Amino acid sequence: MATINPKEIALRTIQLEAASIQQLAHQLNDEFNTIVDVIMNAKGRLIVSGIGKSAVIAQKIVATLNSTGTPAMYLHAAEAIHGDLGMILNFDVVMIISKSGESPEIKVLSQLIKNFGNPIIGMVGNVDSYLAKQSTYVLNTTVSQEACPNNLAPTSSTTAQMVMGDALAVALMEKRGFSSSDFAKFHPGGALGKKLYLRVSDLYLQNEQPKVKADTVLKDVILEISKKRLGVTAVVNDTDELLGVITDGDLRRMLEKSTAIDSIKASEIMTINPKTIEGDALAIDAMELMRTNNITQLLVTNGKQYAGVIHLHDLIKEGLI
Repeated sequence: MATINPKEIALRTIQLEAASIQQLAHQLNDEFNTIVDVIMNAKGRLIVSGIGKSAVIAQKIVATLNSTGTPAMYLHAAEAIHGDLGMILNFDVVMIISKSGESPEIKVLSQLIKNFGNPIIGMVGNVDSYLAKQSTYVLNTTVSQEACPNNLAPTSSTTAQMVMGDALAVALMEKRGFSSSDFAKFHPGGALGKKLYLRVSDLYLQNEQPKVKADTVLKDVILEISKKRLGVTAVVNDTDELLGVITDGDLRRMLEKSTAIDSIKASEIMTINPKTIEGDALAIDAMELMRTNNITQLLVTNGKQYAGVIHLHDLIKEGLI
């Protein structure tokens, strides 16, 4: 039995699949622009169908399209010819994915849809196939070689299909002017959604609001920081306008330098012009500001008014870090 080196096999697989993607770049033509326009201008949805491994790729492409602003629906080719064709409405565009373009189910499905009059986009690995000839438009995903050692199992071909689907989704996304705020509407759950919609005001209001006046003596400053458990206190004037900040680090550094602490006031040890963030800013922006300045909390302001504190722990709790 020959000695197998898994790493070498993995490298060969990666190189073959990378080559298949490079090949796509040479096969892409101006018909891609037409396809994007057809999908953009359709009054209905994009129905994406396939069978076998291509069906799995179709599901992923549908998921990507739906999350980036293009209404899409998955239709299994075998189920389609056994009753699910009713999913296809008059104004829908249908994209059928197939490596060979010659599978029995694909042949039947493409002919039926052609009879319905819906535009067909054939994402196919054989431009001379039955599917290609039945299609209104063709996306050429031909590959020279599967990564499978027998050149049989769909590997390079499904990678090419996946990449072409992503290219289509991104082109549609950019042409629609689909923004990060639009993306957030479709991704409200999990850390990804939170990065796009969670605001500082959603977090800091849960925290205490440590604050002292400029003439507050050191003992009371320490008590305020200790009591509010945020490692920081704001220094404000009589109308709560922010004057500065004192952190527990400032206290430690001050105690290392001075023994005569009874007469020390907040104004003497505070940092003027501290890093702040507005309450309506995104929480992810607060995280970036903390990271850039190597700090663990930010004072929150509304204009010149002190509003509260957002802490690194708030961001960790929400799964942003």
